[in-house]
Amino acid sequence: MDQLTSLILKSQDFVLSTHRNCDGDGLGAELALYYALRKIGKSVSVINVDQTPRRYQFLNPDDNIQYYDSSPHLPEKIDVVLIFDTNDERLVEPLYSALKKKHPALVFVDHHPILKKGPKPPPLSLINTSAASTGEIAFDLIRKLDIPLDVDIARCLYTSLAFDTQLFRFIRSSPNTHLICAELLKFPIAAETIHRHLFGNQTVQKMAYLAKALGQIEYFFEGKVALLRLRDEDLFKYQLEPEESRDVVDMVMNIETLELAALFREETKDIYKLSLRSKGTHEILSVAEAFGGGGHMFAAGATVHGTYADLKTQMVQQLAAVLKMKVPSTSKKTK
Repeated sequence: MDQLTSLILKSQDFVLSTHRNCDGDGLGAELALYYALRKIGKSVSVINVDQTPRRYQFLNPDDNIQYYDSSPHLPEKIDVVLIFDTNDERLVEPLYSALKKKHPALVFVDHHPILKKGPKPPPLSLINTSAASTGEIAFDLIRKLDIPLDVDIARCLYTSLAFDTQLFRFIRSSPNTHLICAELLKFPIAAETIHRHLFGNQTVQKMAYLAKALGQIEYFFEGKVALLRLRDEDLFKYQLEPEESRDVVDMVMNIETLELAALFREETKDIYKLSLRSKGTHEILSVAEAFGGGGHMFAAGATVHGTYADLKTQMVQQLAAVLKMKVPSTSKKTK
């Protein structure tokens, strides 16, 4: 933290970013630092890999964010790049490679474990795996820089904390999230409105899609494991964005008997976005890494290639190993 704050204070030109398919944590953290650094006279550009999902439009991201997929241009001068909510450069491509060519100081600000199998973050990166969200780390960084909070910074940080803890359900047995929120709620940020944007405002189309998706769950090992396949074409049919599929796996995890869940979202033929969840008894980060991905101990993911039949077989075997259970020879599943 001391090295990073020193670097920030002596630098002038910044680029902020987050992982592709951004979520409320990375977006909230990067926009909070955008407002904070501008308050102390820094030149700041926010450049994300791709577009912001509509559930986060209440933060007016398009007013302040350049999207590299549609506008692949970088500032002439870049001293420092701060990348939030990931420490895996592959999730920031092709933007990351373009930024490296400018030779700035590259810094990840994150709360995910460093991958055992994958690229390692640069040495100045600020990674705190005990934080419940990247927003907590961003809050500490802003405080360390001695930048006063204001309503814009507070709204973005609160969005980050509320999103990644799922309205404070997952706080890592720490009071920090609540203590930070107590500071943020001193500002008129309309917390209830933020909650509604993040987890409410469901459309008729969204509910119809959820009903269809949840009816296709396959259960294994006496209901301890759930697998589900989603298709982007179904999302588009119901006028939804791919990002909205994350609600499905979170709803699945409310099933009483369930310990582990794997959701495969088909992006194109034989290419899937894998989301893995655990209720906390069994870690699944190693499973994600086995498929070339990463994440948290109990919430992780990857992009995987292959037919769904083959991927499902591999996943059942992997999750059986996690549960220390034997895979039935007939691949029998529980309905």
